Amino acid sequence: MAEDGIWHGGDIAAARALFPDAPKPWIDLSTGINPIPYPLPKLPLSLWQRLPGADDEAALLAAARAAYRVPPEADIIAAPGTQILIDLLPRVLPELVAAGPVAVLGPTYAEHALAWRKAGARVIEVATLTGTAGAATVVLVNPNNPDGRCLPANDLAALATRCAGRGGMLILDEAFADFTPVASLLPMLPPATIVLRSFGKTYGLAGVRLGFAIGEVAPMAALRSAMGPWAVAGPALRIGALALADTRWLADAGTARAADAARLDALLSPLGQIVGGTTLFRLLATPDAPSLFAHLGRHGLYVRRFQNDATWLRFGLPGDAAAWTRLEAALASFARGVVSA
Repeated sequence: MAEDGIWHGGDIAAARALFPDAPKPWIDLSTGINPIPYPLPKLPLSLWQRLPGADDEAALLAAARAAYRVPPEADIIAAPGTQILIDLLPRVLPELVAAGPVAVLGPTYAEHALAWRKAGARVIEVATLTGTAGAATVVLVNPNNPDGRCLPANDLAALATRCAGRGGMLILDEAFADFTPVASLLPMLPPATIVLRSFGKTYGLAGVRLGFAIGEVAPMAALRSAMGPWAVAGPALRIGALALADTRWLADAGTARAADAARLDALLSPLGQIVGGTTLFRLLATPDAPSLFAHLGRHGLYVRRFQNDATWLRFGLPGDAAAWTRLEAALASFARGVVSA
């Protein structure tokens, strides 16, 4: 759990505290991170010894432009993870705070609304696009976390036009768009739009801390200035450039993870309603969610629960045969207990 009180996945220390007698090793299914990462290349020692070079950053940005299909007129910057970009945007663009309400389409990744509130914006959290009608700036995640909702590109482009007319912007977080490129707005990036992309989730390398912002030159310059020089570490620049250029790996990983998601659906569907998800996670709704969470925890399996809906559990993908076997056994024993009860 974060210091600000927002629950996040990946906190195995919290899992150990909740379930101290659980069998080891823990299997962390609480994140939307690819459990089978991109194979790390052998890196020269010089990358650790010297400051990141401009040519290293240029190679990364060229690979990202191609991978994300960034229009030539748009600017792109690299950052040490997407989270810092989420925090910086309201601070470096105070005109958006002043322009009027900021609507966050939810339920979604809670750090977006928090960042704008910390900057003094009046934030309204809405469930539909219709609810954004009174806002100048709109923030949304597409595909959405945690339910996988995808909004059509034409609707998003129209929304960006409306935001521009009110002195605002559309902030679009595409952290989970790599395996569903049709969901991305980038090939037709409209004015007054900033798109965020995450590297670590799809490539299974969250510890590399690498993310991108794409948009018009002025806001990108403001973000770049706020981060200062050498924002991204040299090893991260090299790993990102190699991975983003490896289109074969991305295609193969997408096929494999889609099969894993279908397998997970088959395991979860007898226990409740699969609300949705992405290639990297599935969202289950069931009134038994609290007891299922506890049952899995006692079996050393940590899944994501939610502050805003106690009936939801989000499941990431197991990464190997042993993890699948433990999940299948724990779900089966829970189902037997529910039936017998």
